[in-house]
Amino acid sequence: MSDFGIVLGFDFGSVRIGVALGNALTCSARALEILPARTNDAKWGHVSRVIKEWSPDALIVGVPRHPDGTSHEVTALALKFARQLEGRFGLPVFVVDERYSSVAVQDCDGDIDDQAAAVILQQWFDEGCPRTMPQTVS
Repeated sequence: MSDFGIVLGFDFGSVRIGVALGNALTCSARALEILPARTNDAKWGHVSRVIKEWSPDALIVGVPRHPDGTSHEVTALALKFARQLEGRFGLPVFVVDERYSSVAVQDCDGDIDDQAAAVILQQWFDEGCPRTMPQTVS
């Protein structure tokens, strides 16, 4: 059981960022929206708006890895995004291995980034809300 209430989950991408909304009391997650992230200013403007709107207690970021667990080309960028979230907003930020989140929602119509974020967030709930945040990029 988590001592958090509202939690936001992020599926980081260099073009789009999927966002999911979660309730730690019910351990449920749902897709919220997809944020454009083509420029740094746009990315942080949209992320700030969502965080201000929902006032979350914690943030969850999916970190992609290859099936064998090795770093993916986006792994370092996702970890950097997680550290920047923590620094900019002063909220607890936790990471989840998201190596299969996009596969889990690939049959959905349209863009899947928000659905992938919901899978990431639900995985965090299902794992008992683990409190891990790497200190270095691996």
